[in-house]
Amino acid sequence: MKITGYRSLSTVHDWGRVTGDVNGVQSGNTTPVPVLLIETDAGIDGIGLGAHGDVARVFPAVEGEDPRSVVALYDRMLDWVFKAGHGGPVFGTIGAIDMALWDIKAKLAGEPLWRLLGGRERFVPGYASGLEYGLADDELAELYGRFADRGFKAGKLKGGRDLDRDLPRLEIMRDVLSRNSRRPALMFDANESWNQAQAARYVAAIEQQFDLTWVEEPLRRWDAAGLAALRGKIRAAIASGENLTGLEQYRPLLDAKALDVVQVGNVWGITHFLRVATLAHGHDLPVSPVAYNANPIAHAAAAVPNLLTYEVQDLHFPVGLDVDQEFDEGGIILGDRPGIGIIVDESQLSPGNSGADLPASTGPHIRPERAALRLVAEPDVIDVPAVPLRPVS
Repeated sequence: MKITGYRSLSTVHDWGRVTGDVNGVQSGNTTPVPVLLIETDAGIDGIGLGAHGDVARVFPAVEGEDPRSVVALYDRMLDWVFKAGHGGPVFGTIGAIDMALWDIKAKLAGEPLWRLLGGRERFVPGYASGLEYGLADDELAELYGRFADRGFKAGKLKGGRDLDRDLPRLEIMRDVLSRNSRRPALMFDANESWNQAQAARYVAAIEQQFDLTWVEEPLRRWDAAGLAALRGKIRAAIASGENLTGLEQYRPLLDAKALDVVQVGNVWGITHFLRVATLAHGHDLPVSPVAYNANPIAHAAAAVPNLLTYEVQDLHFPVGLDVDQEFDEGGIILGDRPGIGIIVDESQLSPGNSGADLPASTGPHIRPERAALRLVAEPDVIDVPAVPLRPVS
């Protein structure tokens, strides 16, 4: 069995509302959802979600390979881009391909990925996180009311600029979720918008009125010393990690004892999540995935011993994606459909723009000539476009 090609598609997620955080709010109600299909000579396609603008650069590392060797192929992709590095969008591309290969592997086994990975339960505990910074207070209450209707008893609020605005909104979220728990878990996400002094003062003010479960990304993701110092100044746990790309970026934070909850982004792939979860487990720390459309990492989350909770951002799925999941009892209930449980209706999707130099209709055998190069063809001289090191989340 061999990997033969790929198709890059695009759809949208219709939130029915604006979404955003303290760093900015989307101008409309929809956000793009890139979809990558990896093809095989057995007629089985694997589905990967997330931006994959460097697919023409990375795909040659897996083309012609057996998709069942997914872990080895993950490392092969990292080796392939070694010279220029795997940060930012390149890591996202590797994650999308990796996700698609795991999808193929589970489909071949005729099992949902959560079971193939050794999960015992299909239920993944979660918390509500509506990306609700741009909503009015009544809209906020309505949104978390919908989550409460599905049994959620934990929620996360975006904020960090205006305490007089944030405190009443935390109260609204707490009161709505109190339908399901006398003490709902409350998280607060500043999205890296503070320095250490600001974080200490702001969180201390919140903690005068609320018992926070965690404060998320209070400082920049790489500030190990600052996060470690902040841990001694607040009661809430510190959660971070969604934008870190590679185990080497977690090590300084874990060595400095800077985190209480280790977070991982869905868009970085299955293998990366499993490795980070193992690293965190070795430090006696829980892991919590940060959500993305269709929650593909939930399958891997169901199979690790140190899962704390899974972020759920919406109760609906992107246009053209039939996802075998339900939301109930305060979490995600995974189905039995083989693979990651997603069926793509291509009639509702459009050709994806996977990179500036690629044609609009990308796919097998419609790739730049250099995409056919192999490792033996001196990959260090391949013309690689510059990529930003800070991924968008």
